[in-house]
Amino acid sequence: MTSRSTRLALFAVSTTLLGMGALASDPSPKGLPKEPPLATALFAGGCFWSMELAFDKTPGVVSATSGYSGGTKAHPTYGMVSSGTTGHAESVQVVYDPGKVSYAQLLEVFWHNVDPLTANAQFCDRGTEYRSAIFFRDAEQHRLAEDSKRRLERSGRFQQPIVTQIVAASAFYPAEDYHQDYAQKNPEHYQAYRLGCGRDAHLKALWGDDAPKK
Repeated sequence: MTSRSTRLALFAVSTTLLGMGALASDPSPKGLPKEPPLATALFAGGCFWSMELAFDKTPGVVSATSGYSGGTKAHPTYGMVSSGTTGHAESVQVVYDPGKVSYAQLLEVFWHNVDPLTANAQFCDRGTEYRSAIFFRDAEQHRLAEDSKRRLERSGRFQQPIVTQIVAASAFYPAEDYHQDYAQKNPEHYQAYRLGCGRDAHLKALWGDDAPKK
């Protein structure tokens, strides 16, 4: 039979080992808040080069990826989407830190970088693949998107109806590598396209002082 002193010694050892295991399974120091997980948002606002650039400039955004969403064709190519037969729109998937930028703030960036009054087009780009849309990922994003649209409608800024879609997100397919970070990798060509498309002049006419700064 094990003596009382031996049993107490074994109990002490097992308690110490259990405590060490608990510390190993919880790497965050006690008393310190855990970092919030990153979140994802999905928008369509015409040329994905331009929308990617707008979100990349936003503090708190970790990454912005150009791609295709909102349609039915799996793994589409740029050529397929450009044909207008896939139902997809040029889109941007935004990964962000909610501790540094909120979804509501991302919505403000979105609105001020699009023409919300024109259906199936943005500036010089025409077709359903260039429609503006907010693809919400959960009920909270849906609520915030609808609230932001209602505030805009009630603001009196526009006399025409807002036609930007607010729809549930579907699969997102990243665009080809040469489309990613296009504005940074090809600045002269991108700026020539942006100027020729009249994007900045149109945004200034729509949004005034709220238009994005160059």
